Amino acid sequence: MSTRADWVDYAKSIGIILVVYGHIARGLFHAGIEMPASLYKLADSVVYSFHMPLFFFLSGLFFYHSFINRGAIGLTLNKVDTIVYPYIVWSILQGSVAALLSNYTNESITLTEVFTLWVPIAQFWFLYALFFIFVSSCAIFYFVSEKYVAWIFILACIIYTNYSIIPDIKPLKLVANNLVYFILGIIFTKYDFSKKFSSTSSLVITWLVFILSQYLFHGYWGMLYTDKGVETLFLAFVSILFIVSLSITIAKVPCRFLAYIGASSMAIYVMHILAGSGARVLLIQVFAIDAIAIHLVVGCLAGVLLPLLVLTMMNALKISMAFSSPISK
Repeated sequence: MSTRADWVDYAKSIGIILVVYGHIARGLFHAGIEMPASLYKLADSVVYSFHMPLFFFLSGLFFYHSFINRGAIGLTLNKVDTIVYPYIVWSILQGSVAALLSNYTNESITLTEVFTLWVPIAQFWFLYALFFIFVSSCAIFYFVSEKYVAWIFILACIIYTNYSIIPDIKPLKLVANNLVYFILGIIFTKYDFSKKFSSTSSLVITWLVFILSQYLFHGYWGMLYTDKGVETLFLAFVSILFIVSLSITIAKVPCRFLAYIGASSMAIYVMHILAGSGARVLLIQVFAIDAIAIHLVVGCLAGVLLPLLVLTMMNALKISMAFSSPISK
């Protein structure tokens, strides 16, 4: 029997593979690599309708346990170490490379923008948002009992659906747009909902609802993931529950490599754009290859495997300061 942690790694694996695909596909599209625009936009919207909400949900699963063990201040300091620190290190590293090689990439970024760390660049908005969500959640549960989490969830839903009236302050906007998924993760753990999504029937039902919801949203209503509202919130919830059910099912027949990808999702997240962009530049500039299928396959493989290779080398050399600060060791 698999544990809760087992399926979470599989869910992270699915999520990070979708993250890599999304950024590789976007990079190719903006680089002018020929591809069917309508298919690209549909696939992009489907992926972006739930892959980052999934990660906020997964981050919320273990929040309350950590909050009880560490307390509000202790947990916040821990997240400074494990979120803010890698955010700073990898934002500067990726941003500096992008600025220096801007003639060969899609990004037009200056070193001044790179070091303006209070404004996140590229994929690092997630770490930026996640830290503020942890801080907000610590503040909420410092004053409010966990037994009121359902009411907090309802309030988070209301804030999400009224996103446009939130003051245009970056941290506030990001918290308003993503806190609801984090709180959903807390609720999921509190009521041990994983047991309800462990059967084959739950997988079939969530898959059918996922397909139907995506069809109605993108096909029938002609909406995109950027059309924020009740529809996008429902679509994300449905999609997350499908991934949960799928992950629990996969965990019953373990695949160590897939689980390793999930367990290494932070390393892949902070390095995949460097790896994927490097692969794209190499294919275009050196091999003069512009076939979309080759670019997608090579780019996605590079985005997943090269960070794993770097992580393996770091572990072998006992380099432990890439993802958490040296003073915490």
